[in-house]
Amino acid sequence: MRPTPYTLGFIYAAMGIMFTFLAIETAQKSIWNVSTILLMLIATFDFSTAIRFFTYKRRLQNNNHDEC
Repeated sequence: MRPTPYTLGFIYAAMGIMFTFLAIETAQKSIWNVSTILLMLIATFDFSTAIRFFTYKRRLQNNNHDEC
């Protein structure tokens, strides 16, 4: 069974939240650590992918309603 774009969007959003939390935890004295910056870049990628999946689902729904 293939996961829907909505499910994948929630998975990527959850991973983005997790990586943001990890970045906050690793920022001890300053946010300019390599590990903190890397974790925030991964979180940004996850959030942008989640947004892409949510907009893809909306486009699929609009195309299905237009065909009827």
